[in-house]
Amino acid sequence: MPRIGVFVCQCGNNIAATVDTKKVAGEMSKLPGVVYTCDYKFMCSSPGQEMLRNAIKDNKLDSIIVSACSPHMHEKTFRKAAEAAGLNPYKCEITNIREQCSWVHHDSTKKAGTIKSIDLTRMTIERLKKNKPLKKIKIPVKKRGLVIGGGIAGIQAALDMADGGIEVVLVEKEPSIGGNMARLSETFPTMDCSQCILTPKMVEAELHENITLYTYSEIVKVEGYIGNFRVQIRKKARYVNEDLCTGCGECIEKCPFKTESAFEMGLAKRKVIYTPFPQSVPNIPVRDAPNCPKIQKDKCGACALVCGPKCIDFKQVDKIVTEEFGAIVVATGYQLMPNERFGEYGYGRIKDVINGMQFERLASSSGPTGGEIRRPSDGRVPQSVVFIQCVGSRDEKKGVSYCSKVCCMYTAKHTMLYSHKVHGGQSYVFYMDIRSGGKRYEEFVRRAIERDGAMYLRGRVSRVYEKDGKVVVQGADTLSGSQVEIEADMVVLATAIVSRDGADSLAQKLGIGCDKYKFYNEYHPKLRPVETVTAGIFLAGTCMGPMDIPDSVAQGSAAASKALALFSASEMTREPITALVNKTTCNACWDCVIACPYSAIEKDGVKNRQGTVVRRLAKVNDGVCQGCGVCVAACRSKSIDLAGYTDEQVFAAINAF
Repeated sequence: MPRIGVFVCQCGNNIAATVDTKKVAGEMSKLPGVVYTCDYKFMCSSPGQEMLRNAIKDNKLDSIIVSACSPHMHEKTFRKAAEAAGLNPYKCEITNIREQCSWVHHDSTKKAGTIKSIDLTRMTIERLKKNKPLKKIKIPVKKRGLVIGGGIAGIQAALDMADGGIEVVLVEKEPSIGGNMARLSETFPTMDCSQCILTPKMVEAELHENITLYTYSEIVKVEGYIGNFRVQIRKKARYVNEDLCTGCGECIEKCPFKTESAFEMGLAKRKVIYTPFPQSVPNIPVRDAPNCPKIQKDKCGACALVCGPKCIDFKQVDKIVTEEFGAIVVATGYQLMPNERFGEYGYGRIKDVINGMQFERLASSSGPTGGEIRRPSDGRVPQSVVFIQCVGSRDEKKGVSYCSKVCCMYTAKHTMLYSHKVHGGQSYVFYMDIRSGGKRYEEFVRRAIERDGAMYLRGRVSRVYEKDGKVVVQGADTLSGSQVEIEADMVVLATAIVSRDGADSLAQKLGIGCDKYKFYNEYHPKLRPVETVTAGIFLAGTCMGPMDIPDSVAQGSAAASKALALFSASEMTREPITALVNKTTCNACWDCVIACPYSAIEKDGVKNRQGTVVRRLAKVNDGVCQGCGVCVAACRSKSIDLAGYTDEQVFAAINAF
């Protein structure tokens, strides 16, 4: 006969307000096998846990039930308390009578909530009687980390892991690390030079003994599971031998061909063999093969003639390398919504209508104009600039209903940069709302308005067109109730932040989820904000959604701390709530393989004495399985059970209802 203890939590008034917890405990004491019951105000408190431990010892309980809040909140708390008292932690079950009873039955008589709590607790008792003492699963851990994305979040994650003594591989698809932050002129709210605070971190990442940089590289394939990932990485051909190159730049200087610069957002041209920007890390050129006459037509080759170390290699090809890692941090960043989608603002027709990132390049001392604000059309200094906010953001017609979060702040920054560089110039800002939620952010916006003279107009722009060399902006000022027409020299659009091209493809390779905007989904937005549903894969920065630099850096460090916690031991223990396959009844239909969202089920070969595979059966990889139970529902032959939730246990609970 089992010896079961039932502990009913009042949760202050959260449960006790609509559930008679004393009656629930009293009813449970009448059930066979229940030898101890009580109700207490806060079971999760230190006195509550002490009472639970003493009750286990004094009454020689072999299993317990805590009727309280969601298992997501305190299951680990109560299982640790049970384990400390000598009980197998998986003989402790939680009945959720807060979310499922108290919070959904607002009845002052407590009748409905109490009856339902009694039913649920009784069902859990009957299921608990069929529980088996499970043991935690131990998995070996490869103490190496992979960071995908070399922006500020990825660099921070890599540095933190490397400083923790872990070998890290940092993969970046561009020729240099730095990401979008490398394009910025200054950063809000402190107005630090972006390169001044980013470049030291880039150089530190390059020189760190525990960090290996794979720039101009992409992820091809990801296999394995937490602690044991196997990743294929494509190192794209630079047509430059990285081991021999000294970064002298002679090849770039002598190259006679130019093409549009992606780093300069189309505002300038670069050589066909190039480094993206002066502070590039690594400082190794890369060849733009589609635009190189030598590669396409076997003409020119001037760069190879002047190269002293003879590191130019026109026959270089892409190389696939395979690496093993214990954890992966995804920090792939963002891009701006394509400008072509804003024809209503004259983009593409009017040269002096640009986006915010292009304005950053105009303001940057390393940009195409050397830091002078000049119109793209004729190079003149604009005496009036109109900034239009929420271009694409919060706009269902553009497919983006969310706020891009940083636009209000960087537009305020742009007005400051403009006033500092063009004395006597006037800036206008059309806005919907000002969202400045951050430390010293509101003060920053007020400074732009009150000290730097930016004129903010609350309203939308209806039309933008050219007239006599000016860009005419027609809109409304809803605060004054008047129509506004401004003849500006330049217009700057605060375009929406969107996910990277190929974000959904990478999500499929990694086995993680993404939302309808292709931003990656965290496991839980509050409690596990940098983890994913695939154990061992963590998120950082704007690959999850719009955020500013401080938040991106914080998340990079948070993801690194999660990875370091994983690497803290040579073996990782994890919950034993995984699927089990009955090999005698499995008919190899593979419905479970198709249904499993984590790719945790493998086709295992059964061999005869001669070593020949005679049949194949489903096998669950305990390291990957998350215990979701989808395979149990999909199995036609009923050959799969979930540990802790077997058919026998589920039927026992149903029969007790």
